[in-house]
Amino acid sequence: MADRQVAQLGPGAACCGWNHCGRRLAAGAVDGSVSVYDSQPSPSSKWQAHECAIVNVVWLPPEYGDAIACVCADGTLSLWEEVAEDDQLPTWRKCKVFEGGNSHILNVQFGLLLSSLKMVTAYSDGQVKVYELLDSLELDKWQLQSSRTLLILFPEMGSQNVFLHQLRGVQEEAKASRLVLLLVSIQTLHILTLARFGSLRKLTSAGFRLLSLVHRRIREIEYML
Repeated sequence: MADRQVAQLGPGAACCGWNHCGRRLAAGAVDGSVSVYDSQPSPSSKWQAHECAIVNVVWLPPEYGDAIACVCADGTLSLWEEVAEDDQLPTWRKCKVFEGGNSHILNVQFGLLLSSLKMVTAYSDGQVKVYELLDSLELDKWQLQSSRTLLILFPEMGSQNVFLHQLRGVQEEAKASRLVLLLVSIQTLHILTLARFGSLRKLTSAGFRLLSLVHRRIREIEYML
């Protein structure tokens, strides 16, 4: 079967993400714009979401319409939904903006829990916050449900960071470049960290042992919500 081109992203494209059915592609650019591609190589929609670069785009679950979360390089997060009116081309409306405050929002993921939508955001200071959507028809009504310092960030020399994980009484200290992914399941929060050219040290009551990491290694830490 011959390959078919579904989208042609320009040189300014910084990130992209497919919707849940794999038929639409959203792409964020360094100029702060977001483009949505359907079946044609050219975008069906394009709008200016931020003044600076988009670093991540995530689709909301399809039960809540066509909606996208955009993480910006300045640490803010915005939610956009597609609005289609009679005899007019679809447009994208900004529903909500989350400010990072003294820290930057690094990543966001969504999950369904007990028929409600949860949004998990990770911050550069180690905070992980869980929000719940109060009204399924209004994407601007969110309530903070949980805020935990699951990852405590310590700066160090160079371009990498040190994360301290505290889980079930065991401390794990690892060099990691950034928090790369959050996954929400029924009762757990999975946090994947990318460790790069560093080492993983497990501290226990009996002492510690050093595990060498060659090149890159992905670790998954599971927390109960």
